Amino acid sequence: MENEKRTEIATLGEFGLIDHLTRSFPLKNRESILGVGDDAALIDNQGQLTVVSTDLLLEGIHFDLMYYPLKHLGYKSIVVNLSDICAMNARPKQVTVSIGLSNRFSVEAVDELYAGIQAACDFYGVDLVGGDTSSSLQGLVISVTAIGQVTPEKKVLRSTAKVGDIICVTGDLGGAYLGLQILEREKQIFLNQPETKPDLEDQQYIVGRQLKPEARLDMIEQFEKSGVIPTAMIDISDGLASDLKHICKQSGVGAFIEESGVPIHPQSEQMALKFKLDPITCALSGGEDYELLFTIDPKDLNKVRVMSDIYMMGEIVDAKDGIKLHTKGGNLHDLTAQGWNHF
Repeated sequence: MENEKRTEIATLGEFGLIDHLTRSFPLKNRESILGVGDDAALIDNQGQLTVVSTDLLLEGIHFDLMYYPLKHLGYKSIVVNLSDICAMNARPKQVTVSIGLSNRFSVEAVDELYAGIQAACDFYGVDLVGGDTSSSLQGLVISVTAIGQVTPEKKVLRSTAKVGDIICVTGDLGGAYLGLQILEREKQIFLNQPETKPDLEDQQYIVGRQLKPEARLDMIEQFEKSGVIPTAMIDISDGLASDLKHICKQSGVGAFIEESGVPIHPQSEQMALKFKLDPITCALSGGEDYELLFTIDPKDLNKVRVMSDIYMMGEIVDAKDGIKLHTKGGNLHDLTAQGWNHF
């Protein structure tokens, strides 16, 4: 908007900007003793394990501001980190946020980014306890560190799956990848024909899976209520196939997956076919779904069966049997990882 107010970041300075962005983030958790404003945050550990995870989001690599609203981007930057905490069967408590900004960003633009950050902090009940700001010559840079807690007996690693364990996944897969295909298609149309209005084909669900994912903290709460502790777990950021391979490699096991057990949302399936893509390939390799892939001891099977939004899709086998996909057509293939490669 031509008349929209624009405040130059330089008018506030580094510490003024920090004060401006964090003044509406009151501390919510008793473990958060001291937040933003000193040399470091203070967190009371209270005899639990502290879980820490950091993610870096780079403009042009992890997001495109042509179709990513800053508020959605702020929300997602928090969620992808909280998802890592959930993957340890832990509860997120605090985050720190560091940003690198070029001079094309105004205070109002950064306010939008932090409105999304605050929405995520409020929704998940976590505290913003610190961070840093810097100038950037290469676009927007966002670095988030998430901190959580878990009791020693409830922690879950990638490296502890056992032969005979049941492989489960939450939610549905492939939607975020297909939402990205829609956004990228509309971007190219706009670049070639700027007068054309974007057409997201009323696909709010799969576009939302890309622009506003959620961390499955609700599943950690379900595990707690049901008395289930997964034997191994990882969040699906790079794609089901890639992340299952992480569990298998670190646990020294193989896996057998049924194609019919891989959950795919109807909108995702329809859009995959429209793009002339194989829906199961999108589900196995798409990435950015931020669902939880986990294994359970067979003795917990009856408990898991009655839990909502969980799908059983295979079994952990001996490492010598490899990692296989049993297709709906009855064929057995090596599971190929085609997900996100960070380099």
